Amino acid sequence: MKNYISVDIGGTAIKYGIIGEDGQILSRGLTDTRAERGGQAILDTVQGIVEELFSQEKISGICISTAGMVDVERGVITYSAPLIPDYAGTEYKKVLEERFFVPCEVENDVNCAGLAESVSGAAAGSRISLTLTVGTGIGGCVVIDGKVFRGYSGSAGEVGYMKMGDSDFQTLGAASILSEKVAFWKQEPKRHWSGRRIFACAKEGDDLCLRAIDEMADALGQGIANICCVLNPEMVVLGGGIMAQEEFLKERIETAAGRYLVPGIARHTRLAFAKHKNDAGMLGAFYHFRQRHPMN
Repeated sequence: MKNYISVDIGGTAIKYGIIGEDGQILSRGLTDTRAERGGQAILDTVQGIVEELFSQEKISGICISTAGMVDVERGVITYSAPLIPDYAGTEYKKVLEERFFVPCEVENDVNCAGLAESVSGAAAGSRISLTLTVGTGIGGCVVIDGKVFRGYSGSAGEVGYMKMGDSDFQTLGAASILSEKVAFWKQEPKRHWSGRRIFACAKEGDDLCLRAIDEMADALGQGIANICCVLNPEMVVLGGGIMAQEEFLKERIETAAGRYLVPGIARHTRLAFAKHKNDAGMLGAFYHFRQRHPMN
């Protein structure tokens, strides 16, 4: 059986492991990204990870999921937020193929998450799915007939920038808004209000924490409805750390989306929560590799 190295590069942590050709994750590892060091240092870290895993197994390919916009043909980072300085221009595919003599493919992390959910997760079997990852911001991935839809210049799915009133989708609906609102309303330092504490207090009946969650859910519902009016997806999958609160959030978001959606669209749109969670990036990178190398 052929084995593949999969690396998921986030702003905080790099998850990595070996995946068999049947899609089973055979081993896992984790290290800090230390994003402040910049693109070259992260590339050096990834090379070290790959070298270590090459010493353990015979490897047929390298699969990379990463933050930032990616030119998937060249395997190059084309744009990145300031969180990772000097990341644009990082040439994963060229560097890793020249060093390790196996194919390497690179894809954006949100696209990887969406592909993973489409192939073997919550959206498996659907023709058109929308996956949203909700964290500090909001990222989106559209998968049509098993393929990531990239748009004309590769920026399809950048839904966080979608304008809503005087603001935008990710400013109103991302997880980061919770601590900002609660801290402001309670006139306390923001560092005192993590998402975990806000949900714990909301479950105990704290009115301000409940209000912040309800406003976030309403914004998510409105954003989802706007996207659905354009794409008409069969499935909308919600991922990101905050979606671990599925029991508390699902009905709120469904109700909000229903308020904004045309009934004829709402009847044909299903909402689900991501299945693969922390494995989504690694699995999606593997699925992306196999699509580009079906015989490898």
